[in-house]
Amino acid sequence: MLAGLLSRVADLALTLDKGGVILGVESWSAELPEDLADLWVGSSLSDTLLDGSEDRIDRVDNALVQAMQGRDGRVDLVHRLEGVPDGLPVQYQVMAGEAEQIFFVGQDLRSDVSLRQQLVNAQQALEQDYWRLRQVETRYRRLFDMVGDAVLVLDALSSRVLEANPRAVELLSEGDKGLVGKVFPRGLDGDSARALQDMMAETRTVGRSQLHNLLLEDGETRVDVSASFLRQAGEERFLLRLGTRDAAVHSPGAVSGVHLQEMVRNAPDAVVLTDTEGRIMAVNNSFLELAQLVAEEQAIGHSADRWLGRSGVDLSVLLSNLRDKSVVKLFSSTLMPQAGSPAEVEISACRLDEPDGADYALFIRDVERRVARDHPVSAKLPGSIEQVTQRVGRVPLKDLVRESTDLIEALCIETALEVTQDNRASAAELLGLSRQSLYAKLRRFNIGGDDDPR
Repeated sequence: MLAGLLSRVADLALTLDKGGVILGVESWSAELPEDLADLWVGSSLSDTLLDGSEDRIDRVDNALVQAMQGRDGRVDLVHRLEGVPDGLPVQYQVMAGEAEQIFFVGQDLRSDVSLRQQLVNAQQALEQDYWRLRQVETRYRRLFDMVGDAVLVLDALSSRVLEANPRAVELLSEGDKGLVGKVFPRGLDGDSARALQDMMAETRTVGRSQLHNLLLEDGETRVDVSASFLRQAGEERFLLRLGTRDAAVHSPGAVSGVHLQEMVRNAPDAVVLTDTEGRIMAVNNSFLELAQLVAEEQAIGHSADRWLGRSGVDLSVLLSNLRDKSVVKLFSSTLMPQAGSPAEVEISACRLDEPDGADYALFIRDVERRVARDHPVSAKLPGSIEQVTQRVGRVPLKDLVRESTDLIEALCIETALEVTQDNRASAAELLGLSRQSLYAKLRRFNIGGDDDPR
């Protein structure tokens, strides 16, 4: 009956003599090795403990003394177990038996240790997420307050203002009454307020709106308004941005976000915004023209290597450098338009520090019609080794090697002619060539006049 009761409340039981030598082992857990009795019977309990457990050895001795004095106790021990680096943790209840025997009735604590470790890991992860969230919130709040445009966050159902930056309060509120908690629109002319409501209804359908120019309540100030619709944790929000034409007056030295977008959209160089994998998130008009695309939607969501580089190598190299260095300048590549012949381009790129926006910005310049400096070497050859290396990836290696060899030959011949003051015989001797070979190379590279004595 006692064994049956112990099997329900304990995982194993040890019988010891007063010297701490194990006389018997009973195990009722399938998680414990079956040969514990063979391993431990006849050994001292202290010898079965994990190395470095001197403090536990002292506790074993104290528990033995208390049991001999008729007092029950508890002790936590970690046994040495083959194949288990962390050992076998067991919590024992110690009690005295008959004939100077002492019983150690224990529970396997491995599941408790694992659960506690998971709890500690979860707590550390929560703390890290909490501090990361606080840092993101601080950066967001600082940017929200510093931006030169008025920015509002609205509840899509009630149209109440949830958040408003200082510029929005200055622009739209009456005095210092504030905006948070008020129903929007407010601070706008009547017709403009109705136009804004129509724009928000359109934004709820398509996700974002076109730029609208609206009139404030004073009847004089006009603002450029754009809106975005988003869902967060089952709640719907509107994000409104209002940029005034005189934003520079209110924020000296700052450029309105709306104006900055307009400049990028109409920039002469192509601009592409991508995520970390190179998928396009936004492009400007110059890229659409260069890639011969009709609308921005044809590019968004696609990988940039669909147009950049003859293969995916160029983009992967570019992104790898961006991850390491944050900025890449004058990266030579090829742009493959939707139709037509490829164009030689230079790409400068940078990494963006906006966690909720694009990750990389690529600035692409068409260098197909760039005029190179004149060079006395034949036009068929590149002008320098730098020009040869810039063609890696666009010209087969064997052609690059041949061009490099021809370039070096032509430069050596020109140098020899300069040293010998255009004395062909001396130049041939200096180069270790026959005069006939020298004249053949002069004709080949189109160096000097055709005065072959033949």
